[in-house]
Parts: sequence; structure tokens; C-alpha cells
Amino acid sequence: MEEAGAEALGILLVILVAAFLAPLVSDHLARWVLIPATVLEIVFGIVLGPAVLGVVHEHEAIGMLADLGLALLMFMAGYEIDFARIAGRPLRRALLAWIVSVAVGLLLAGAAFGASQTALIVGLALTTTALGTVLPILRDAGALQGPFGTRFLASGTVGEFGPIVLIALLLSGYRPLEGTLLLLGFFALAGLAAWRATRPPSERLGRLLRATLGSSAQLAVRLCMLLTVLLVWVAASMRLDALLGAFAAGVIVRLMLTTNHPEEAEEVESKMDALGFGFLIPLFFVMTGVRFDLRALLADPVALLLVPVFLAAFLVVRGGPDYLLSKGDLPGGQRVPLALMSATALPLVVVLTAIGQETGALDGALSASLVGAAMLSVLVLPQVGGVLLRRAARAENGTAPSPGD
Repeated sequence: MEEAGAEALGILLVILVAAFLAPLVSDHLARWVLIPATVLEIVFGIVLGPAVLGVVHEHEAIGMLADLGLALLMFMAGYEIDFARIAGRPLRRALLAWIVSVAVGLLLAGAAFGASQTALIVGLALTTTALGTVLPILRDAGALQGPFGTRFLASGTVGEFGPIVLIALLLSGYRPLEGTLLLLGFFALAGLAAWRATRPPSERLGRLLRATLGSSAQLAVRLCMLLTVLLVWVAASMRLDALLGAFAAGVIVRLMLTTNHPEEAEEVESKMDALGFGFLIPLFFVMTGVRFDLRALLADPVALLLVPVFLAAFLVVRGGPDYLLSKGDLPGGQRVPLALMSATALPLVVVLTAIGQETGALDGALSASLVGAAMLSVLVLPQVGGVLLRRAARAENGTAPSPGD
């Protein structure tokens, strides 16, 4: 028992070193190229994992922490959603664009893989948006304000939530009717929780939430974690995708805080950012790299060639409809950045490829191709989109672009 604990601590130590180094290396490289710490965490995971050095490997305890990190990433994505801000035309346009993405993605995947579960998984993977991954990049760059931020929040919400719903309906193992009924049951529970969250809490609970934000009790943070794990457990118990629960938890907590404790909402978000992005979420990204089957990818020339093909497919399937349907909503210079960032994918691609390998629909090489393309999308697309956004802003203000752009 002690030996197993020491092994887990050793793996955790190596991962935390990688997580610590990632932002330092990212900052050092910034003078030449902008590489998010997230991407470096994945790269470090690949180097440390079985494919290269073999220092880090799968371990049950570390795997659970990494899964909790993914849940917190989805929680933070849900927490960022301001439905009052995206309601109306932005959400309608984003939903229509995603429906077009689903149709195009399934048609392309069907043409490539036939009418099979492989085509279903690949087609769904092409319709995802890594909202939780892109939001911190945009927030750090100050690009979440204004019409662009509103439109991307709408697009990212649909691109994150929509595929989770389809995963629950089509890949949960239930018959469609059973899956639909269970999904509706989960939504009813989540809706009831959301309604209750908007009701005034008891005077004692409200006082404790405020009073403990600066103390060791941290009741608000504990409530966030409790609700996240509870809804993840409920979703998993219903054999729905667990990420649905984490996303719903973020939405519910935001509703509760903005309705009853708006002055504390930002501070709670800051504390959850610290817990998530300071510890658990980097674990998920490093372990994503560790789990990445680089050997299978390099051993199969066709799979290697599929990486840029899938990256292009993300752009066409997910980015194309958002570009076309943002006309009239955004200035011309912001439509391409919207398409690029909407086409950025990763967490749900990892989930879908894991489902595919478990069911035998995807082999290791094809899974590595999809995940490799998703990792490239995180590396390239938000950075290019950020440069184009800055150029568009300077053109609008009548100033010349800087040499770095």
C-alpha cells in the first residue's frame, strides 16, 4: 500500500514539475512564437509518457485527478456562460451553424468510413468547440468583450454542449428512446437545481458564503466542488456523459451567485480558477499527452497524413458554418477569427476517441490522428485568430500593425 502511494506521489511530482515549467517556457518563447501553456503541458506529457521517456504512466489515482481536472474545465466553461448576454440572435445563429456542422461532419465522415459507428464518432468530433480551452486564452487577451466575445460565447456554448447531448443520445449504449428519456430526466433535475439556485438562500447560508470567502472554511468553493461531483456522479450513474454534469454545475453555480450574490461571483470564479488552472486542469492536459499514442501514429503513414486532413476538416466542418452565419453580426475582420476559434477542439475529441477505442470503433492510429489534429488546433488556431483580431482592431482604429503581428 505504501509502495503504491509512493509511486502515485512520484508520478504526481513529475506532472506538477511539467505543469510548473509550462507557463515559464511559454513566456520564454513568447518573443518568437505564442504557444499556450496548455499546449506545452500536452507536449510535456507526450515526452514524459510511454511514447518517449516512459517516466509517467497511467495510474488509477492520478487518472482520477486528471478526470476531475477535465470536469473542472467543463465546470469553468459552464460558469462563463451568461445566457442573458448570448440569448436571441447570437444563440440562434450559433445553433444553426452547429446544426449545419453536424450535417456536414456526418456526411464527410460517412463518405470516408461508411455507415458505421466510426463515422459517427469522427463526424461528432468534427463538430466540437473547445470552449473551456479557448476561453482562458481570450480572457487573458481581453478579447471576450464586445460583439466578438458574445458571438464566440454563443458558438462555444453550442459547440461544447451540443456534442455532449449527442454523445449521451447516440453513444451511451441506450436505445434512442431510453437515452432521450434519461437525458430529459437529467435536464429536469438540472433545471430544478437551477431554479432552486435562483431562489434566495437561507439567511445563514448566504451569510456563511460571504463570510468564509476569506477564511479557511471556503464554503462557496466547497459548494462548487460538491455540486460538480454530485452532477457528474448523477450523469455517470445514468450512463450519460459525465461532462454534461460538470457543465451543468458551472451554469447552476453562476445562476445562483449572479442572482443572489453578484458581488461575490467574481471572487468565487477567481478561487475556482486557482484550484482548477493551478492544479487539476494541468493534470488533465499533461495526462492527455501521456495517453497520446504517438507510436501508433508514427508507425502508420496513413494515420500521420490524416492529422492535417482532420485539422482541415475541423476548419471546414466547424469553422465554415460559423464564418458564413456570422455575416451581419460581426465586422468582416472578426469573422475569420471566430471561425478559427470555433474550430479549436480538444477535450471532447479526447472523450470521443476514448469511447471509440473502448467500443472498437477506432483503432489506436485513427484515435491518435484525431487527437493530434485537435492538439494542433489548440496550438495554431487561437493564435492565428488572436493575431487577426488585433489586426482588425488596429485597422478599425486607424493604427498600423506592430511587427509582431
